[in-house]
Amino acid sequence: MIPFPTASCVCTALKKASRAVSRCYDEALAGTQLTTAQFALIRNLARNGEMPLSRLAEAMVMDRTSLYRALEPLTREGWIAIAPQAGRAKSAAVTPEGMAVMENATKAWESVQQMVIERLGMSRWEALQALLTEVTDAAR
Repeated sequence: MIPFPTASCVCTALKKASRAVSRCYDEALAGTQLTTAQFALIRNLARNGEMPLSRLAEAMVMDRTSLYRALEPLTREGWIAIAPQAGRAKSAAVTPEGMAVMENATKAWESVQQMVIERLGMSRWEALQALLTEVTDAAR
């Protein structure tokens, strides 16, 4: 058994970092119509195109119930369209209105991206990104 560090718990350290980073994005997006979570969902769909909700939940590392709750206001606003597929499956796609609201928020989002990367440095950011991917995979 690996002795666990006394200074910090993995979960606590990751949650603290996540809250601090999320706060920066939330503040930047405050003038847009999107929350950080909504922006991430729309952007993921914009990049990948229409996809089954089960695959979107997996890509976002969300359980389906949480994904459905997160998509509800986006579909109500007309930014995401949900379509039936074979059987009980459904898929999601970004609407033109969703693309417009995402594009409007992109500059604010990218300003935070740039600030964080500048503070960390590109090589440290790339290392952190790879490590976070490994952490996500290890926790699945």
